[in-house]
Amino acid sequence: MQSIVETIKNKQLNAEVVAVIANKAEAQGIQWAEQYGLSTHVLEHKQFANRQQFDAQLATVIHEYRPDYVLLAGFMRILTPEFVAQFEDRLINIHPSLLPLFPGLNTHQQAIDAGLQWHGCTVHFVTAVLDHGPIIAQGIVPVHHDDDASQLARRLLDIEHRVYNEVIQWLIDGRVQRLDDGRVQVLGVSHRAFAL
Repeated sequence: MQSIVETIKNKQLNAEVVAVIANKAEAQGIQWAEQYGLSTHVLEHKQFANRQQFDAQLATVIHEYRPDYVLLAGFMRILTPEFVAQFEDRLINIHPSLLPLFPGLNTHQQAIDAGLQWHGCTVHFVTAVLDHGPIIAQGIVPVHHDDDASQLARRLLDIEHRVYNEVIQWLIDGRVQRLDDGRVQVLGVSHRAFAL
């Protein structure tokens, strides 16, 4: 989120962040956004009886801001199918693995444990199936023989920023198209893979 805001500030993206929403008041991102002067909203998920009630209120809050896209960055909540349907083709996530490998948590350690030579991130459309939406772009980094999960995560962070910002530019330009077979095409782009 910080990378996106800073890229906009540096006039490298012609976009506006209309709000930053978090489900935890102590989230670093929400604190940073408040200090930066962005509109923020905290909706504590623990104050709701169930996921459906939380997601219904979250959707209400998002609709108030009328965003073109809802970009997830570190929002560690599984969203209900009803929520996802309200933002179909406008809900984007970045996941720290080369999907379809390693959906869910602890992706860096899973990549190390599997003996992979490459690890990465995926920017994708969100669907009702966790971390399985159509892939827009991916970024890769090498896995070093002596990596631990935190080292690999740090190395991946730069490419995550690069890939997400590139995808945002494609969205702004109207170049991202979901195809009928569930894949994605980006007009005028020959490949959607990024490496350090």
